Amino acid sequence: MTTSHPQPTRPSGRQIEITHADQRAWIVEVGGSLRAYQVGDHDVLDGYSADERCTAARGQSLIPWPNRLRDGRYRFADRDHQLPLTEPDKRNAIHGLTRWANWTPADHAVNRVTMRHRLHPQPGYPFALDLEITYSLADDGLHVHTTATNIGTTPAPYGTGAHPYLAPGTPTIDTARLRAPGRIWLPTDDRGIPTGAEPVTDTDYDFRAPRLVGTVKLDTGYTDLVREGNGIARVELLADTRTTTLWFDQTYPYVMLFTGDSLPDPGRRRRSLGVEPMTCAPNAFQTGDGLQTLAPDESHTACWGITTSIRGDG
Repeated sequence: MTTSHPQPTRPSGRQIEITHADQRAWIVEVGGSLRAYQVGDHDVLDGYSADERCTAARGQSLIPWPNRLRDGRYRFADRDHQLPLTEPDKRNAIHGLTRWANWTPADHAVNRVTMRHRLHPQPGYPFALDLEITYSLADDGLHVHTTATNIGTTPAPYGTGAHPYLAPGTPTIDTARLRAPGRIWLPTDDRGIPTGAEPVTDTDYDFRAPRLVGTVKLDTGYTDLVREGNGIARVELLADTRTTTLWFDQTYPYVMLFTGDSLPDPGRRRRSLGVEPMTCAPNAFQTGDGLQTLAPDESHTACWGITTSIRGDG
């Protein structure tokens, strides 16, 4: 008697591919995450393979808060809440509650997919959200729309962020040039919690004009962002013949830049730049900086995307 066995489940679950012209992106069931994005033969992101588990939040969406929450504690609507400490060495709750959850693909077309997840009330976050992330490819690159709707009966605290790593196309980011829009940077303590806000002028954190990354170490939040007339802010990574731009709309008043120096895998360090648009500041559940309060039936949508251009070698 022969017994058939199902195929082993990949660490990131089901793989959903979308394409447009010479662009390809892979979105996965675990976390509804962006695993990889290619234009032609070039990896735009420093992602991970279909047979790897995601590390260092690569391509993940950070819901219902981005970055760190000190001690995992906060007070909302006159009630105290305690979340699990998912960064135990620093005693923080980090990057939300949905990164390892199953998301369901819906409305899948050749160049687009919407991933959906219902976040049920739980210890530390007794609120209910319906979540959608729509990934689409167009002539101008990748677009990502994240929508949260409060389906509960009480107001809910909410924030979101994204965690892609831009690949420069060179062995490290040290030889790349970076332009970033932050006028204010956020110093932190040894737990990664902001301790204030300071102008970037005359500091190593000023990238408003393109300059070499060099040996600068960044795990740094920014705000008071330079924006275009349409409200878009941009982070540009320029290396050799490639320029990669991550743009985000006004719903993201904060952005984090991460050079990867603290990554556990030495081979991953400084080989890409984490660019993390955030709708609220780190530790916002305690400080309220940028935090959204969603009333019952209220929705919040935020949009970001990536464009890349590759010049000839001549």
